[in-house]
Amino acid sequence: MCAAVLCKERKNKMNWIEGLREDFIRTFIRDDRYKVFATGFQNTILITLVSLVVGLVFGILIAMIRYGFTQMRKKKAITWYGKLFYWVYWIIDKILALYIAVMRGVPLVVQLLIMAFVIMAGFPNKVIVCCIAMGLNSAAYVSEVVRGGINSVDAGQMEAGRSLGVGTITTIIYIILPQAFKSALPALCNEGIAVLKETSVVGYIAVVDLTRASDLVRSRTMSAMMPLLFIAAVYFICVMILSWGVSILERRLKQGDRG
Repeated sequence: MCAAVLCKERKNKMNWIEGLREDFIRTFIRDDRYKVFATGFQNTILITLVSLVVGLVFGILIAMIRYGFTQMRKKKAITWYGKLFYWVYWIIDKILALYIAVMRGVPLVVQLLIMAFVIMAGFPNKVIVCCIAMGLNSAAYVSEVVRGGINSVDAGQMEAGRSLGVGTITTIIYIILPQAFKSALPALCNEGIAVLKETSVVGYIAVVDLTRASDLVRSRTMSAMMPLLFIAAVYFICVMILSWGVSILERRLKQGDRG
């Protein structure tokens, strides 16, 4: 009886291993399906990197403009052109506030669809469309993160810059922003991770990313386990690499701290 049970268990184990091997071959080897995953991975990384760059550039710019307006409100304009500049700045600030509210209030997939089929309808390269849509969406979140980091810097830093005869914009760029970046770095890392994972929605406009690649392969092999577990592992590894890189950056930034 024991020998028969052991033989049956061994046979079931061999059948399971053989099934797993066959599933692997059908998912990656047969018909060169690994190329679909390679294309999806390439598009995922490309969209993530470009979106992060766009989000950082525009997000920091928006944060500086809005913080600059906050500093301007503390001054009283005397001349007519000073008052005119104040009201123009006020309108720009309100437009940026509305932009941030829309980007944060409308789901990303809806923004992506509007960008692809309304604003940039007919544009042939959908990867660029994804980069623009996700970059503008990320900029709204980055701007609030950076603005929060700027507000966490002691107000005396701005006054010290002014006492040295440094302009407001120069003080923000060279004195305020470096200190704000250190406090905002963990939140910026979270935004980078969010952008990486949010690329999984670009399949709605027929862009082949990792998630879309798994759907295409799964529709041909009729097997869900191997493709989905594979892309889950790839996303996880990418997030761990990004977190590791940010932790190294944080340690290097802390080397300059006193005490």
